[in-house]
Amino acid sequence: MSRPIAASSKAGGAGPAALLSRRNFLALSAGAGISFGFARIVDAAMDPAVPGGVPAAPHGGLIEPNLWFGIDHDGIVTVNIIRAEMGQHVGTALARILADELEADWSKVRIVHVDTDPKWGLMVTGGSWSVWQTFPLFSRAGAAGRIALIEGGARLLGVAPSACAARNGAVVAGGRSIGFGEIARRGGLTRTFTPEELEKLPIKPVKDRRLIGRPAEAVDIAAKIDGTARYGIDARVPNMVHARPLLPPTRNGSKVVSIDDGDARKVKGYIRSIALDDPSDTVPGWVMVIAETFQAALKASRHVKVRWTPGPGHDVSEKQIQDRGAELAASAEGGVDLNVADDDSTPEFDWAAATTLERIYTTATVLHFQLEPVNALAFEKDGMFEIHTGNQWQSLILPTLAKALDRPEASIVMRTYMLGGGFGRRLNGDYAVPAALTAKALGRPVKMVLTREDDVRFDSVRSPSVQRLRMAFDGSGQIQAMEHHACAGWPTQVMAGALLAKGLRGGQYDPFAIAGADHWYDVGRQRVRAIPNDLANSSFRPGWLRSVGPGWTNWALESFMDEAALQARVDPVAFRLKLLTGKGRNAGTAPSSVGGALRQAEVVRRAAARAGWGQPLPPDTGLGLATSFGQERDMPTWVACAARVRVERAKGKVIVEKLTIVTDAGTIVDPDGALAQTQGAALWGLSMALHEGTEFVNGEVRDLNLDTYMPLRIGDVPAMDISFVDSAEAPVGLGEPATTVVAPAIGNAIFRAVGVRLRHIPITPEAVREGLAIAARS
Repeated sequence: MSRPIAASSKAGGAGPAALLSRRNFLALSAGAGISFGFARIVDAAMDPAVPGGVPAAPHGGLIEPNLWFGIDHDGIVTVNIIRAEMGQHVGTALARILADELEADWSKVRIVHVDTDPKWGLMVTGGSWSVWQTFPLFSRAGAAGRIALIEGGARLLGVAPSACAARNGAVVAGGRSIGFGEIARRGGLTRTFTPEELEKLPIKPVKDRRLIGRPAEAVDIAAKIDGTARYGIDARVPNMVHARPLLPPTRNGSKVVSIDDGDARKVKGYIRSIALDDPSDTVPGWVMVIAETFQAALKASRHVKVRWTPGPGHDVSEKQIQDRGAELAASAEGGVDLNVADDDSTPEFDWAAATTLERIYTTATVLHFQLEPVNALAFEKDGMFEIHTGNQWQSLILPTLAKALDRPEASIVMRTYMLGGGFGRRLNGDYAVPAALTAKALGRPVKMVLTREDDVRFDSVRSPSVQRLRMAFDGSGQIQAMEHHACAGWPTQVMAGALLAKGLRGGQYDPFAIAGADHWYDVGRQRVRAIPNDLANSSFRPGWLRSVGPGWTNWALESFMDEAALQARVDPVAFRLKLLTGKGRNAGTAPSSVGGALRQAEVVRRAAARAGWGQPLPPDTGLGLATSFGQERDMPTWVACAARVRVERAKGKVIVEKLTIVTDAGTIVDPDGALAQTQGAALWGLSMALHEGTEFVNGEVRDLNLDTYMPLRIGDVPAMDISFVDSAEAPVGLGEPATTVVAPAIGNAIFRAVGVRLRHIPITPEAVREGLAIAARS
């Protein structure tokens, strides 16, 4: 029941125990992609759209050369996309990979975002993984299809395959040609490939690419503009009722004592209120107010009185969480060390014998505030339990739904919709559980929509963090050792324990709460320690938010690098370049990190040069630089940002005048998408640097709507100079890396402008004024 999107412009059922690593994903995907038989012909008739807007299925007679695409009798190529569309045009980028190798006519390419099915393998959209993970798979899928079409076309033309080539949706032999559609109609595909053959399939050299790296219209633009695109909030079916939840005082452990709906019964359309019994413990203490319309459910909910026994964290404050983080980061005990050394036989460093620099950096709680509040439609039909919603990680929530509903996972399907913003919030599909439980209890379809305030209270927020960094210098100012201790709530520990990584000396850590601290600088003896904030983990549900760990680790790391450069009396850019030698573990490896730290050094050089590093600036204006490798070491996206900042001393206002960003993401598949992703990531980074941040008060976040939570406004958007390194290396990720460099670049620029070093984000005018006052007194 997924709906194809016409081109004018745009892998399922594994549970968390199977989600061991991104490498395992590649193996899993390869396994899913090896069924390259070409004899099967499918005549898939159009499923009628369910009244009210549930997406319909692909239509037309199809041949399916492999799992990942089909060709109909008109030559339309439909590519199956397992990634969530949330504004990033992911389908366009992925379809281009396959279509380029296939030699398809781009005007005839369509995409379909598929529903959950075990055959798709792991379904997740996050971590800037989509292009990186899919490129090898879709390249071979397209290459296999091209070879099979050439052989089939050659037979139909009566020539040798060696005399043929595929071009723009047809097989060409001299002056004759036969279109892909005609080959499909005449049953010309019989070729199969073994897994070993697939692994050895030749992929196009860069010079022969016709779609990758070239401008092309995104395939989902028309549907988004004309209103035919369907988001989760649009889903509806006959006989459905509406539900609005009443949320308990704590995320964990709350229990319903009593429900009084006497006044709610006077509301026209009100049906009943029920306390959910959730075996998965995803939504303990939830009460669902049910009515014939959402408006009635909303009105009735204001008259339902519920008493709860709260769980842990009902009196927790932001300060308590931060104080606990500081305590844990300062302690020599606890946490898990990462393996960040070339040689672990190096003796422990004698810190007492060195000149040292030590600093503490913190970040505030951050909310997602995606445009579309979370929602879900759930019902049982023909023995299957259907969940209609937008989701980023179907493979994560399916096992939880199975536990909550007490039924086999194979009997649950998640229908795919576009997302009105995800940013990591919809990686956690917890919102599907209350809708499903309510539908099960009522025996009829239930559509649950959270209000904005509900959505914020139920958010899986980015945890506040505390980090302690320390560096040792010898008598000549050379770096001898460095430590990075990062403490925060661990989302992966709470929601996907199978993805925890093994530490250097045992134990497990959340890789998404420490990535970025395991940097590519040569700093001598190095230690990186990931520390879970137990108070954060028990008080709320920490979540993944755009860039996840590097969003706070890089704030600390790159601010600290400027402070270390000052200590060493070296220019900050020169200081970084000296440490980015590309030696040892920082040399990089094939296929994704070839060149290693030398490529990071190059984006630093380019960003500094483009921004005019070293040129004179007006008073109270500074240029600061920060760099990163993006998300993770096995898929680095090298990025550097130079921020030009002016500080209004009297008001403490920080005005970002320009951001200069240079990125090396290997092969750029979709140039327009790459630019848009980098722009969006940078502006989110700017928003979190100067504007976004809330705090916990009595166990709940203080800001529940956009009247008090103030993200970046359009009037504060600076000039932006964004460029990409032309590269033929493996494509990596672009959705998140730029998010991580903007805040430290701004912090470093503020220091260079007015001599004030700020170590907490968001940076507020009050903090700037206080820093200026301290500087004046000293």
